[in-house]
Amino acid sequence: MSNLPKIIWSKIDEAPALATYSLLAIVNAFTKEAGVEVVESDISLAGRVRAAMGLAEDELSKLGEVVLQPDGNVIKLPNISASVGQLKDCIAELQGQGYDIPNYPEEPANAEEEAIQAKYNVCLGSAVNPVLREGNSDRRAAKAVKRFAQNNPHRLKAVDENCQAYVAHMGGKGDFFGHEKSVTSTADQKVTIALNGKELTSIDALAGEVLDGTFMSVAALRAFYKQTIEDAKAKGLIWSLHLKATMMKISDPIMFGHAFEIFFADVFAKYADTFKALGVNPNMGMSDLEKKIAGHAQEAEIKAAFQAVVDSDAPKIAMVDSDKGETNFNASNDVIIDASMPVVVREGGKQWDRTGAAGETVAVVPDSTYAMFHEEMVADIVKNGQYDVSTMGAMQNIGLMAQKAEEYGSHPTTFELAEAGTVTVTGSVDGEMMSFECEAGDIWRLARTKDIPVRDWVRLTVE
Repeated sequence: MSNLPKIIWSKIDEAPALATYSLLAIVNAFTKEAGVEVVESDISLAGRVRAAMGLAEDELSKLGEVVLQPDGNVIKLPNISASVGQLKDCIAELQGQGYDIPNYPEEPANAEEEAIQAKYNVCLGSAVNPVLREGNSDRRAAKAVKRFAQNNPHRLKAVDENCQAYVAHMGGKGDFFGHEKSVTSTADQKVTIALNGKELTSIDALAGEVLDGTFMSVAALRAFYKQTIEDAKAKGLIWSLHLKATMMKISDPIMFGHAFEIFFADVFAKYADTFKALGVNPNMGMSDLEKKIAGHAQEAEIKAAFQAVVDSDAPKIAMVDSDKGETNFNASNDVIIDASMPVVVREGGKQWDRTGAAGETVAVVPDSTYAMFHEEMVADIVKNGQYDVSTMGAMQNIGLMAQKAEEYGSHPTTFELAEAGTVTVTGSVDGEMMSFECEAGDIWRLARTKDIPVRDWVRLTVE
């Protein structure tokens, strides 16, 4: 069998793993007759954690070599873009199975804990895609798939008359969209990112590479959250937050944490000293907070204070699971915009409240960059009525992903700024390329797109 042509099938987590259990055996039955071997490669979160700790082969790195080969053939099923909470749960489960691995240190106290955190951090967020993406993605729906959807349309709920649902975003005032600057590197060179002259990191840029810098003003973000909460109260709308905290593993959990603090501002203010002593981090959400306060003398009192805000319906808050009492703030990765905003449209501009009832929502998507698309969708159904799947068109999606693309600078070049001042981007050849005046706590990030992927992206799109 080892000499047969091979297809590598990724072993991953959760629902796709169930698909593997049910489907792979059937696939193997067919491919065996064709003289093709299908083999599994474990790139699950648990597999990646064990590899990071030196307890298993690094299958992800091996696949990174396969995708560079002209005859490389990998079937990659959807994988977890893990949050810190998911990572900690995975570590605990592996420890329960007898693996001798350390806990994840949220706030490292020494060099040893910093090294442990660094090893685990390679498993967080979009850890798989940047390794495997060596080509742009052609996501156009096959005609047969589109035809099937038109002939068998999924159910979309009607939009109520005088519907008030809408998408709120910052409108380019203080957000990533409003502060964006781009430059093209003129040569292969070292590029240094610094805050007030102190280096944050450096990268090796290529000639023709596009470097895109921007930042989110946290003061503007918090003011925006307060305004949307007040508007939701006034209009009787459910307040719902839509981010992408798994892919944008640095920036969006921070944005999530600010929303959590502001929605429950009185609770966070009242118990600030207790939360500080227990290491509560709002970026981690309510589920982690409940773990931190478990067994504390004020546990019941704190839970009651949070519940009182939820019960007040001023404003109502979107629920992840009404039956369990889990709100939009349960964990930063519970609500992922790619999946959650289509649901808002499908439900006719509605989300669910704590009683399980659907109500019109203000969908809060802070950054204008991609909020405007969702804003237009919701505004369209409010104005013209629900979509008709049997007649509507399709959007062709050509993804700019090649050469280990990391979306929007989501990983090594995103920073929560420790102090106010000037962020500079300086090339060893080009000199100062960009600069930004920021405040302490602002979220600064750099995205990179190499020249060859851009040219290939245009070629794919034209073809």
